[in-house]
Amino acid sequence: MTIHTPDSGQQWSALAAHFATVKDKTIAQNFASDTNRAEKYSLQAAGLFLDCSKNLLDDLAREKLIDLARASGVEARRDAMFAGERINVTENRSVLHTALRDMSDTRIDVDGADILGPIRDVRRRALSFAERVRNEDWRGVSGKSITDVVNIGIGGSDLGPRMVCEALKHFSHERITTHFVANIDGDALADVLATIDHERTLFIIASKTFTTIETLTNARSARAWFLAKGASEADVAKHFVAVSTNTEAVRAFGIDPANMFGFWDWVGGRYSLWSSIGLPIMIAVGSENFEKLLAGAHAMDRHFRVAPLEQNMPVMLAMIGIWYRNFFEAGSVAVLPYSEHLQRLPAYLQQLDMESNGKSIAIDGAPVTHATAPLIWGEPGTNGQHAFFQLLHQGTQCVPIDFILPVKATHNLPAHHELLIANCLAQSRALMIGKTADEARGEVALPKGTAITADQLAMHRRFEGNRPSNTILLDQLDPVSLGALIALYEHKVFVQGVVWNINSFDQWGVELGKTVANRIGEAMKPGASDGNLDASTRQLLQKCLARWQ
Repeated sequence: MTIHTPDSGQQWSALAAHFATVKDKTIAQNFASDTNRAEKYSLQAAGLFLDCSKNLLDDLAREKLIDLARASGVEARRDAMFAGERINVTENRSVLHTALRDMSDTRIDVDGADILGPIRDVRRRALSFAERVRNEDWRGVSGKSITDVVNIGIGGSDLGPRMVCEALKHFSHERITTHFVANIDGDALADVLATIDHERTLFIIASKTFTTIETLTNARSARAWFLAKGASEADVAKHFVAVSTNTEAVRAFGIDPANMFGFWDWVGGRYSLWSSIGLPIMIAVGSENFEKLLAGAHAMDRHFRVAPLEQNMPVMLAMIGIWYRNFFEAGSVAVLPYSEHLQRLPAYLQQLDMESNGKSIAIDGAPVTHATAPLIWGEPGTNGQHAFFQLLHQGTQCVPIDFILPVKATHNLPAHHELLIANCLAQSRALMIGKTADEARGEVALPKGTAITADQLAMHRRFEGNRPSNTILLDQLDPVSLGALIALYEHKVFVQGVVWNINSFDQWGVELGKTVANRIGEAMKPGASDGNLDASTRQLLQKCLARWQ
């Protein structure tokens, strides 16, 4: 595979030259010069509608961005990913989360063996178990049905399933409440344990290796709590199941390996909700809705795989992001879902985007010479309008925004949803058009006794506008549309990684912190030496120990 440095290539240079000529051109000017702009800059795929017309982007910039994507090898890398080639070069692994939701009969080989059969076998086992819990066929040792499911995992074993369960709350089983524990902070586990009945609770321990320190610490504490309630060691098998690949560790914990659901090394954590890591989703929403989630993602996969780059929704979203990150030097992107049940989406996308593309080393091992992943942040609308939207409207930095809006409500309060839609569309428009000082001057009278002039007040009430945004419409927040939305962002991140010439599928930066934490943990033991720590860490540790012990 050809290795390139994107910011030294012809297409990159052409974009830089064009940027210099259009960087001061406004979105309003782009609309004024093209009456068909809204339609021209919109795409539909897998039930989603993307309007990217409110961007600091003209036709030539869009054309050159697509040229850059093509020259970067996006199509070849995309095809290599779907074919199971080992594109995760630092770990020598395939990247096949797309196979987990593949609904076709196409053969996908890894090491000479078709993987679709094993994928579907594991899925059938997991879905069958989920239905047993939902239908009260799986009961605790006292014969009571399960009312609470506690998923213990961290990172990809938590963020994806937690986000989906929250998003699909309207589709959840009426008897079963799903809880998530990830943080090593004991409050996370204690808060959940205080609300559940041990006789009616199922714990899912989600850890590929069954060695993740946060997950195993929480799991052991949950197990100790369970036994302290009067349960026996033999009872553990009726209340704990595992999503893992480490059979011996699972058995040693007390979990019956028959209730262990595996997955594969080509499933990255942040791409794993489609696998047995999605067991809490399966229990919450049921087999039919979980398979609809997969179907929505698969529909976006098909679009990404076959649509020309110019009409490809993930590619367009990705290249707009490249435009802002590398040419406008925008350091962050705000993801603003106008849906209360998508409140965990920004947190999920933080891992997906920043763990994937927060890299400073190119695939060939050389330092990158360009910016990579921006900071991802956000909260649901309309809450954010009363918090950080002040900065979006009148701050000193360019913050590209993704507005996400379900068109149909999942509740029976239509007046609320009308206001929600109006606010979402109003914000994207207001950010674009702004308000002149002359317009502001005519709005309000100068307060009596004020120390500033009318002109000064008008400047405070002036909005520069020209703030860019995308708007993504979902027909409704349901399993199909959610699957498509998640896959859209997965492929967006992939395309940007290809253009930046980095490996989006490793996460070595996560490992260093774990190693150092283990060393400090050893230094906390009685009689241990802290001499290998730096002066600041040693001082902080000593103060913590003095107060804690």
